[in-house]
Amino acid sequence: MKIGIVGYQGSGKSTLFEWLTGEQPDPSKSHETQTAMATVPEERVQPLCDIYNPKKVTRAALEVVDTPGLSRSHEGSAAKLSKIREASCLIVVAAAHSGSNALADLSNFDDDLLIADLDIVSGRVERLREQVKKPRPDREDLQKELAALEPLVGVLEGGGQLRDIELTPEQLKATRSFQLFSEKPRFVVFNIADDQSPAEFKSKMPDGVQGVAVSLLLQLELSQLDDGERAAFCEEMGVEVYDRDTLIRNIMDVSGQMLFFTAGEKEVRTWMIRKGGTAVEAAGGIHTDLAKGFIRAEVMTCADLIRLGSEREIKANNLMRQEHKEYVIQDGDILLIRHN
Repeated sequence: MKIGIVGYQGSGKSTLFEWLTGEQPDPSKSHETQTAMATVPEERVQPLCDIYNPKKVTRAALEVVDTPGLSRSHEGSAAKLSKIREASCLIVVAAAHSGSNALADLSNFDDDLLIADLDIVSGRVERLREQVKKPRPDREDLQKELAALEPLVGVLEGGGQLRDIELTPEQLKATRSFQLFSEKPRFVVFNIADDQSPAEFKSKMPDGVQGVAVSLLLQLELSQLDDGERAAFCEEMGVEVYDRDTLIRNIMDVSGQMLFFTAGEKEVRTWMIRKGGTAVEAAGGIHTDLAKGFIRAEVMTCADLIRLGSEREIKANNLMRQEHKEYVIQDGDILLIRHN
């Protein structure tokens, strides 16, 4: 899954990118997108390894994209934002130190996203209005698309976010290829100074928006110390370590993603799937052939396996289930896909 880090110049985007991924951004590419992977933490992996002693362990990872910083004048914003249209979730970084007005920046940035979306939707509506005037075999389909999109122009012009309204099936179909920012989930990071209180900014988070307030540079520097040095520094300076793993799990949650497992002597592996995803979707995420030839999924839970200690005990306690392709995957399910 792709996560886009966005914000104004000097917000701390690239610091967050380095903290999440461990990859230092290349200053020579500051006007381009830069990509690296952030491993998704999972504490249940080690107990599974203790049971299977696998030859290989593979953890799911987020593809994190650092975008060029936007100008507060809005100039060139749409072109820069177009580079992350395919991102599934946005992390919006707002500077909240050195006299910066984080709430104003957040509001202005929302305007940038809306303007970029409005440009796409209104442009399509204008083209459709011209096309439906002419006799053509697909005119009826174009009229339906136009009827679906016209109300959305009004929503965007009024400053509304499409994620906050219930789109009709026709509207979802019409906007699917646009990958609109106002439909994407977002997570806000207020980048505060070392001596500022996170609670002060957490309370200012806009309604319905999830996020954190944290000193990104401080946390990056702490992450680069060994455990002993980190503990000594925190005690001396009276600061706390913010758990990077918790931040990644929060981003996963906002993005509507969760983990399932495959496990055996060859490999223990975590996989991402959308919340509400089915067994056949999970199979397709592992390999397309598994989805095409899907017969059934044999399912047990991490909690049961870790508690009982072996698959033999799972089966002895009748805790291995046979599930069909429409079975809804639960967080922590361990799957074995039977297929043709």
